[in-house]
Amino acid sequence: MGPHRRSVSLVLCLLAAFTGCKKEAPPAGPESSDTRPSGSKPSIGLVLGLGGRGDHAFNDSALRGLELWAAGVKYEKAGYQQASAAERQDSLGPDLAARELGPLGITPVVLQSRVAEDYEPNLQLLAEQQVSLAMGVGFMLENAVEQVARRNPSLPFLLVDSPLLDAQGRVFTLPNVRTVTFREEEGCFLAGALAGLVTKTGRVGMVGGMKVPLVQRYEAGFRAGVAATNPKATVLVNYTGSFTDFALGKQVGQDLLLKKTDVLFAAAGVDGLGAIQAVKEARDAGGAVYVIGVDSDPSHLAPQAVLSAVLKHVDLVVYEAVRDQLQGRLKGGSLSLGLKEGGMGLAPVRLDFPGKAEALRTVDALRARIISGELKVPTHVAPSEAAGPLP
Repeated sequence: MGPHRRSVSLVLCLLAAFTGCKKEAPPAGPESSDTRPSGSKPSIGLVLGLGGRGDHAFNDSALRGLELWAAGVKYEKAGYQQASAAERQDSLGPDLAARELGPLGITPVVLQSRVAEDYEPNLQLLAEQQVSLAMGVGFMLENAVEQVARRNPSLPFLLVDSPLLDAQGRVFTLPNVRTVTFREEEGCFLAGALAGLVTKTGRVGMVGGMKVPLVQRYEAGFRAGVAATNPKATVLVNYTGSFTDFALGKQVGQDLLLKKTDVLFAAAGVDGLGAIQAVKEARDAGGAVYVIGVDSDPSHLAPQAVLSAVLKHVDLVVYEAVRDQLQGRLKGGSLSLGLKEGGMGLAPVRLDFPGKAEALRTVDALRARIISGELKVPTHVAPSEAAGPLP
């Protein structure tokens, strides 16, 4: 069997109605359909990937789409609070600001997974709570979504960041599962192009998480973008082998900075937050260094260090799946989203640097060429460029 066929033990994260067994998980929705009052809001379930709430990246993007946009609420320590229209609008960012993403009248049910073995029982728990839609975010949930979807054929599922794969790694579909993948390489190409224009040392770095095909697409796009605007620049890449180790990510980031890189691309989940912290500390100490985030805009974490971020609009995917389910239009099948479809983007470049206006014009021109199909971004790293984990 392929590596995606992980054996799953029944480790159950029980989230009862309006209580939680994990501190960071928000209150769950109603226990089951037979206890809901007449006319209550439909419940939409979400199982988070490792890293969970507060990763300032992939999981937080999914939560934004479900909680802030679809439910119109924000999560705080005391539980859900109503979000204002201004808070929802501000969260859209410039690339989604023109879209109509008003609240859909749903109750979010969010389950945290501390280890991969939690995925399947968490999804099964959502089915038992009779949610209207069950969602799993992250490629590591592929096997769990398949197994639970087969056991519950009447319940629709959304799987974000992976197709369904058989034992030989071949893509297949189920009638009750919508899968969404992204052309990450396109957004990462723009990040690399920006890094190539900003670097003064001619050395840029990338902190990757697990060395899996998905993250290697980030590397391929980033390398190609750097080469497009600064073919003489050197790209240094280190993989941590993790998505949940802040300290390791910071260590890897510091190591790359010691090697004279002045722009880092942090594409490693919680490890990436560590890399951002490394750049922030170097910047606070007077270093002329920058960091580019991934999935969500982390500029609030290090306003003087974050140059931009590759945006993967998991939030929009989650919101649209909820909307389609409520309107009876959610169907199984596979979707692939890139710059053209609005699935990928680049966060605003807020920091000033010499030649900024011209650099942004160059990046925008490259974006237009990708959207038109004139420019094809590679999805694989050349063997001579392949990077590995730290020794």
